[in-house]
Amino acid sequence: MPDFLDLHGSTSKALRALADRDMRKYGLHLGQNHVLAVLWERDGRTPGEMAAVLSVTTPTVVKMATRMTTAGLLVRKRDDHDNRLVRLWLTDRGRELREPIEADRKALSDNVTADLTPTERRHLMTALEKIHRAATDLLGESADG
Repeated sequence: MPDFLDLHGSTSKALRALADRDMRKYGLHLGQNHVLAVLWERDGRTPGEMAAVLSVTTPTVVKMATRMTTAGLLVRKRDDHDNRLVRLWLTDRGRELREPIEADRKALSDNVTADLTPTERRHLMTALEKIHRAATDLLGESADG
């Protein structure tokens, strides 16, 4: 039986490659879809707010936002009340990508879990949530220690 970490790692790599292939159809790099998703939820966030939601650094969001602005997906605007803050806003093109990207992500999820029963899918999600929580807790411990 393969080691959990090896199997999880190779599975993650394959899934990332599939997701990346899907995002490239829209001229996006994998990860930029997550930036869009956060703005679809609430447009006009600051890069710092985005970084907190995405669990990445603010410079990572700024770099992605720069590329996405060049691609016509976002615009940067100064905050109306605090000129020191910059907010990220979706363009029409950025908003129009919501439906096709969400459909592609659902199709990919459905395709890779097609051989699972509904019960197996529920168990998989429950197990992954527990593993994620444990890994996040361990990261917190290592940051404290």
